[in-house]
Amino acid sequence: MEAYKTILKPADVEFVEKRSRFIGHVRPVSSEEEALAFLAEMRSKHWNASHNVYAYCVRAGGVQRYSDDGEPQGTAGIPTLDVLRKSGVTDVAAVVTRYFGGILLGAGGLVRAYSHSVSIALEEAGVVTMRPCAMASIACAYSQYGRVAALVPEHGGVLDDTQFGEGVTLSFHIVPEALPALRTALADATCGECSVEAGEERYFACS
Repeated sequence: MEAYKTILKPADVEFVEKRSRFIGHVRPVSSEEEALAFLAEMRSKHWNASHNVYAYCVRAGGVQRYSDDGEPQGTAGIPTLDVLRKSGVTDVAAVVTRYFGGILLGAGGLVRAYSHSVSIALEEAGVVTMRPCAMASIACAYSQYGRVAALVPEHGGVLDDTQFGEGVTLSFHIVPEALPALRTALADATCGECSVEAGEERYFACS
């Protein structure tokens, strides 16, 4: 599992350039089917728009697609895809809706407008790095809980759940490379009475 960049949330941002209205839409997707479903949704919502230009990048299969949707070749779809590529994001679909305002923008103007639409939509959505983290847990006595609970964030772990029974079980996720130091610190703090149990890896967003 390798780290990758994607967007934190969906976003829709618009601006007007020489009376043409551009609306940049971006959505997180996990497959090409989801990207195409999002495109169909935007086409249905903006059925009366002059153009619904799109581009998407999906990790599964390394898929990258784009369309000018009637704009002059190379002035819309490729610039839209280029913004996604240069931002380093994947599992993202972008649709730029244009309502023509009667004034021609020229090839350069179109490239700038479509690029800007996606750029500001990505900024609004927030780009995050998804990193593989180990799902882990520590079981300890109540007398050890305070110190153990402090050790997890000190070593970059993020607490997901705490269960109180006969003892305390802390469930958290942490980057795998931080586990050795946490294990050492935990052994020192509890005189070897507690240990870290690490299981499967899942992706989590990091700043």
